[in-house]
Amino acid sequence: MFTTIEWTDEGVRMIDQLRLPTEEVYSTFRTYEEVAEAIRSMVIRGAPAIGVAAAMGVALGVKQAAPERLDEEFEVICSTLAATRPTAVNLFWAIERMKKRYQELRSNGADAAEIALALEQEAVRVCEEDIEINKAIGRHGAELLPARGKIMTHCNAGALATAGYGTALGVIRAAIEGGNPVAVFANETRPFLQGARLTVWELQQDNIPVTLITDNMAGHMLHSEGIGAVVVGADRIAGNGDVANKIGTYSVAVLAKENNVPFFVAAPISTLDLTLASGKEIPIEERSADEVTHLRGVPTTSPNTTVRNPAFDVTPNRYVTAIITERGVARAPYEESLRRLASEESHV
Repeated sequence: MFTTIEWTDEGVRMIDQLRLPTEEVYSTFRTYEEVAEAIRSMVIRGAPAIGVAAAMGVALGVKQAAPERLDEEFEVICSTLAATRPTAVNLFWAIERMKKRYQELRSNGADAAEIALALEQEAVRVCEEDIEINKAIGRHGAELLPARGKIMTHCNAGALATAGYGTALGVIRAAIEGGNPVAVFANETRPFLQGARLTVWELQQDNIPVTLITDNMAGHMLHSEGIGAVVVGADRIAGNGDVANKIGTYSVAVLAKENNVPFFVAAPISTLDLTLASGKEIPIEERSADEVTHLRGVPTTSPNTTVRNPAFDVTPNRYVTAIITERGVARAPYEESLRRLASEESHV
């Protein structure tokens, strides 16, 4: 089984998701700047995995910082990592968690070496907790899937997008582990092909039946193939239940509703952003035009073509059947159910 991300004495070790599925390559990032670039360039991607990487990046930066300038360097470390990807709220959640731990240690008089060790331990906890959270999401979500059904997913919300096990794919894994032999239809997820490159590869590693389709086949398959549910992940969920996820998710949600197929979102509590009243306030990352105009370095359109490349879209809550978290399942009205789950003590 592959490992998405881990802390080592040499630095933060990650599977290079840009090289999949043709090569399974692991790289070690030895400075917080290298970790930041790995996040920015999508060597590592997926909201929970980005959060883990950010926590480890903070710990790595503090470990290498000059003790006499620790406070100053700590702020630079955090701001550098925070500037990598604007949409995935787990990034900011993890950085704030590390900041809180740093401030606790500072107020208790810890020296630089003690702070570095404690932040390393905190980052490792973030990683370990994420796996347990994903398994809890899986347990709650597995109960919602149809027996022996076909499940559609978009992008990659699996072990590659988390510290391990996955959110949306975690629900599918939990269903199969519980004796429900579901099969997956994976949308390719243009333009970065996370479905084709990552979801298919990941499910094949576990011998989970998966059929790859192009994004523009989703409506046809939902109408004609007897698909029983759609399960996706999320990068940020507003207080009203609007969901930001990989571009194309909104289209799938509309098509699912048209065909009376339940549309489930699987995400940890850390993906909730209850400070936002609706998805209209979620910042949407715009990425390089090259991702649209080229495929693995080969041009696919005319030179100087005008391009838009938003990395995410927002699915309005009216299309979301339920939001699956580690603390249970939220349903409409989401303003009430999400706040209730967010305020509960974690039992993971």
